[in-house]
Amino acid sequence: MTQTRKLHGTAALDAMFARAKSQNRAAFLPYFCIGYPTHDESLRAIESVARIGVDGFEIGMPFSDPIADGPTIQATTQLALENGTTVRVCLDAVRTLRERGLSQPMLLMGYANPLVAYGADRFVRDARAAGADGLIVPDLPPEEAALFAGSCLREGLALIFFLAPTSNDKRIALATDNATGFIYVVSLTGITGARKDLPVNLTEYIARLRAKTDTPLVLGFGISTAEHARQLRGLTDGFIVASALIKAWERSFDDMNALAAEIFAASHTP
Repeated sequence: MTQTRKLHGTAALDAMFARAKSQNRAAFLPYFCIGYPTHDESLRAIESVARIGVDGFEIGMPFSDPIADGPTIQATTQLALENGTTVRVCLDAVRTLRERGLSQPMLLMGYANPLVAYGADRFVRDARAAGADGLIVPDLPPEEAALFAGSCLREGLALIFFLAPTSNDKRIALATDNATGFIYVVSLTGITGARKDLPVNLTEYIARLRAKTDTPLVLGFGISTAEHARQLRGLTDGFIVASALIKAWERSFDDMNALAAEIFAASHTP
């Protein structure tokens, strides 16, 4: 799929962003939920898109109450839960993908409740052993960073925090002081889901964050098309696409793969 994996955790993310920056583009991290539409098919999708050359992955761990997610991702995570997908199953999936040769960074995205039930320290340790590079917990505020921060530091994993257009200076400082790897920049006030257009004030919003941190900024929520990817070149360090890929997959696996390839190609095009 890609070159042999030599770097792990925050070092792997640093290299990913450096490579994309050297090509004057934003890194593309597609989202896939383990267990959707089946366990084997979710791994097949990740492997297939990895062969396109995308920069990294947000790997979804399903939860019954995904408060940050819109109806598209909610439906996928519900089906994944019905298929028996647990935290342990997700960790095993990452390990399997590494054994099969996937070398791109993988960020595990899940909500706090299942991870705390699993054991925060144990989860971070097992995630590192499986081959994950970082952790995204949408309902973990930076005030509660200590729950995972020490373990992530010990294991060298990134711990990602969110900023939104409504974030004030105090909230921005909290997030940037505690995040490692990158900041997940929510493009709008609302939940995940494919959108036709990027927010009109996105440039000013990103500039406000840039003035306060050197940490890479990765944009998510609503990024759906190749044109969006072109618009983000030179604006953000990376971007995440989720609902648009799932909707394409509802049509066919080939449509999903083609959209991923189109978006990745567009990220290289001024």
